[in-house]
Amino acid sequence: MALRLLYLIFVRLAGWLVLLGRSQRSKDAEILVLRHQLAVLRRQVARPRPSWADRAVISALARLLSPAGRRRLFVTPGTLLCWHADLVRRCWTFKRRSPGRPRTRASVRTLALRLARENPLWGYRRIAGELASLGCRVGASTVWLLLKKEGIDPAPRRAGPTWSEFLRAQAEGILACDCAVPTPVCLVVMEIGSRRVHVLGVTGHPTGPWVAQQARNLMIELGDRGEGFRFLIRDRDAKFTAMFDEVFTAAGIRILKCPSRAPRANAFAERWIGGLRREVLDRILIVNVRHLRRVPAAHETHFNEHRPHRSLGQVAPLRALPDPAEGDVKVIRRDRHC
Repeated sequence: MALRLLYLIFVRLAGWLVLLGRSQRSKDAEILVLRHQLAVLRRQVARPRPSWADRAVISALARLLSPAGRRRLFVTPGTLLCWHADLVRRCWTFKRRSPGRPRTRASVRTLALRLARENPLWGYRRIAGELASLGCRVGASTVWLLLKKEGIDPAPRRAGPTWSEFLRAQAEGILACDCAVPTPVCLVVMEIGSRRVHVLGVTGHPTGPWVAQQARNLMIELGDRGEGFRFLIRDRDAKFTAMFDEVFTAAGIRILKCPSRAPRANAFAERWIGGLRREVLDRILIVNVRHLRRVPAAHETHFNEHRPHRSLGQVAPLRALPDPAEGDVKVIRRDRHC
């Protein structure tokens, strides 16, 4: 690039020296011819693209022209000023800074997020203070933005466990209760830890005393195992009266009521009810109440003794996996009659 510029300067100086020996009349004639040629070329060329060296030569020679002569160039005076500024910028360069505050270091961001995850009770101001004590001065608003971008809730919202975390941690001591069939009503209780289902009863006229009696029958069936349960999840149905709750509170079981219109809060029992409807009730015709009592009982046996559960390692609640089979496996189909 520099050699091209020196070559162009040398050519222009040589041409200047040649012009000194020519007469003024020949120069004027040549200027008129060159102007006419330039006008013709302007009509044909939409936009010229001079190189860096061409810009430097034109910028230097344009200083010798009059203001009227500069207006006849194929570039505007503003373009000439931009070319001069570009030449100056190449000679006088300095390190530029981007506008705004400097970006937070990646190590500081990682440390702030780690403090937030490992200390759920700390707010963004506390985290900013802990970072300052470690020699990392970060504004509290910066920490707040980091937590917000990562989707970390404020300290009061992440202080306690979520509902799914609570269920996983306390699964062995939780019972889930719900009604399976709208009319007649089928009362179902599931042990969350083992996924074992208890179909307590079916009736066409559910009342508070009937539901409470089914709860007493369940506690008698559980026997000593009932002492290992601490919570019972149920919805806010009017059938679950204070008499029903007293049966479990007397055994040291705390009642957890689901929020209104939140079926996922009692997802385990709701999923079993959905499976009963899809796999059984939608495929057969219920004849009478006696038939309806036999159908959930048969599905309960199938669910507890045969159906594999992914959360249990493909094991049924009341049946362990057999030893690995060697060779060909013979499968015999047996229909379950409801």
